[in-house]
Amino acid sequence: MAEFAGDLCSKKLKGKTMLAIIGGSGLTQLSCLEISHRQIIRTPYGEPSGPLTFGKLHGEDIVFLARHGHGHTIPPHAINYRANLWALHSLKPAHVISVASVGGIRADLTPGKLVVPNQIIDYTYGRNFTFFEGKDQPVTHIDFTQPYSQQTRALLLQAASNAYEAIFDGGVYAATQGPRLETAAEINRLERDGADIVGMTGMPETALARELGLSYATLAVVANQAAGRGVNVNAIPLKEIHTVLEQAMVRVRNILEHVVNCHGH
Repeated sequence: MAEFAGDLCSKKLKGKTMLAIIGGSGLTQLSCLEISHRQIIRTPYGEPSGPLTFGKLHGEDIVFLARHGHGHTIPPHAINYRANLWALHSLKPAHVISVASVGGIRADLTPGKLVVPNQIIDYTYGRNFTFFEGKDQPVTHIDFTQPYSQQTRALLLQAASNAYEAIFDGGVYAATQGPRLETAAEINRLERDGADIVGMTGMPETALARELGLSYATLAVVANQAAGRGVNVNAIPLKEIHTVLEQAMVRVRNILEHVVNCHGH
């Protein structure tokens, strides 16, 4: 993996927006981004969560989209995932990195830890989960064996290594409906299913990215231990989550800056 990522670091994609970042809870903006402009992009699927923010990071082109809206007002189940992905796809980005806060199911995935998952299980329902629907659309199946782009995962892992940030390589992301958090019994079920982390925005975002052929991967931030886990087995300490995310996002921004350095030189 590291050797492959090193090859990525020696190449620069020409004629493309270098990097697209979808920010989740805790990352509604990139403070290190030199903003050039914001643009509302119309799509056949309605409006994205908000205007796309364009700018430069270490001299490289970046586009940023806040998944929950600028004021974090859109709950996970109400996000227009199709519009978000379609808008980013229209820019032909080289890579799309999703930053998402999650709960840690596995014992070693404690608050503040960072994970680059390699698998996902979908427990969501009632969301617009595909572009391939409608009378004029042929029946289309996509290969989803490996749901995340191996190139983009490698780029994230290499950037974390270059930034001297500890990160977990691999993990199974359980995508739940939300917006409520899970019961302890539900987390037990997810664990039996093989899940390591749990979040509410991984699907259908990941599958839609694959349908559009985007090189997409997730950088997950463990905000809390999942229900029934850790010291607080009877309740999740919601007041502590903001502090954990605030501290962890400093490390996330460091990694993203190294993604740009890695891919830009």
